[in-house]
Amino acid sequence: MPELARDTLQSAFAGQPLFEAKSWRLAPGAWPLSPAQVRELEGIGAACVEFHQALETLYLRSVAGRNLLRNKPLLAPWVAEYLDRGKPPELLAHARDARNRGSLPTVLRPDLLLTAEGFVMTELDSVPGGIGLTAFLNRMYSSGGDAAVIGSGDAMVRLFHAGLAALKPDLRNPLIALVVSDEAATYRPEMHWLAQQLQLQGKRVFCLRPDELFPLGSTLCFDLEGNPEKIDIVYRFFELFDLGNIPAAEHLLEAWRAGEVAVAPPLRPFQEEKLAFGLFHHHRLADFWAETLSRTALETLRRLIPATWIMDAAPLPPGAILDGPKVGGRALTDWRQLSAASQRERELIVKISGFHETAWGARGVTLGSDSSREEWQAAIEAAVAAAPHNLHLVQEYRKPQRVAHRLYADAAPYAAAEEHGRLRLCPYYFVQGGGVQLGGALATFCPPDKKIIHGMQDAALLPCRRTADA
Repeated sequence: MPELARDTLQSAFAGQPLFEAKSWRLAPGAWPLSPAQVRELEGIGAACVEFHQALETLYLRSVAGRNLLRNKPLLAPWVAEYLDRGKPPELLAHARDARNRGSLPTVLRPDLLLTAEGFVMTELDSVPGGIGLTAFLNRMYSSGGDAAVIGSGDAMVRLFHAGLAALKPDLRNPLIALVVSDEAATYRPEMHWLAQQLQLQGKRVFCLRPDELFPLGSTLCFDLEGNPEKIDIVYRFFELFDLGNIPAAEHLLEAWRAGEVAVAPPLRPFQEEKLAFGLFHHHRLADFWAETLSRTALETLRRLIPATWIMDAAPLPPGAILDGPKVGGRALTDWRQLSAASQRERELIVKISGFHETAWGARGVTLGSDSSREEWQAAIEAAVAAAPHNLHLVQEYRKPQRVAHRLYADAAPYAAAEEHGRLRLCPYYFVQGGGVQLGGALATFCPPDKKIIHGMQDAALLPCRRTADA
């Protein structure tokens, strides 16, 4: 396998900082994936698209009070109540607008942990960071001689643009604005890089701050060399909780209603709620998922998604129990009873579902087995207290297995050596016309003592490569 010199890597990152004030370990080679693993990733992408399509059906039928099944009664108005909780009415009205029917995120990125039993999907992100970084890494490692890099060259850049341009098929070269909020400013450098690469290909793509947008009649514009330029497509790099901090948010919605601008990902908060995994595992919805998803997608998602429960703090009638984990062998009647779970029973993660500033970037996440009893109790109490406005989840924790990869040392003589750690894999799927394509994958290789894997100074970020057939 070709390896990149440490000086080459350092020089490339110094010449093009991809994140604001972020650094990570360097690896001489891409992360190896077997042909079977790559095929599995491709199947996961198809299942993720089906999941989003089914989630839309579930949400809209719940909103309308319609039956969820073809041949037997199943009503679930509580699904929409869960997904709508804490959202502003105007955003909900937009999400339900008939013109949005069938609108899916153009980029999907699941978080996959590599365990001894295979991949586990802990989240499915529809506003993913790392697109530019992964494209940059793919280009760098493939240009270094590794032709087996997944998404080598400019595949991700091309797929990213193609998915967005398809939203305005009548325009030959639409103007696309990559709008990055101040909350997500860490990712602005990689979006600038993406825009620059597309401009070199003759594409009209610009990375903008929210305050650079302004209305002109029914259109949305920005200033280009002293002249107002009409925007055809907005790629929003901000979560919907942040919409209130976008000065031109109202004008963006007006331009969308007038058909002047397309928005990706769609402004549909139900597509950004982590509690969708709790709905997938909800016993009352089992028949819906079985009827709506293909057999292959259903089996894939059942294998991937760990047990997940929604922490609804509504009081129960006498004799009722919660659908959730057990403590001391007993079913729960109140989520606060999780506070008494033993260390072994706390192989659970509590995290906020969405529409909140702590719902992204590994914030708002507590791993019970890695926390003191006081920290665990505080997380449970906070989740119950927040439930009227922001729902939390309890998710079964699947421990990533120990694996090995060569990394460069951080101290002289900076030699490369095999190190052990744990892996998170983030494949990037590009959605266009109902189809999906794997564009690349970002591996986060973390020290073995880190329980929650996320990009950090002592982790390595690297692309993935397909190994030869055995």
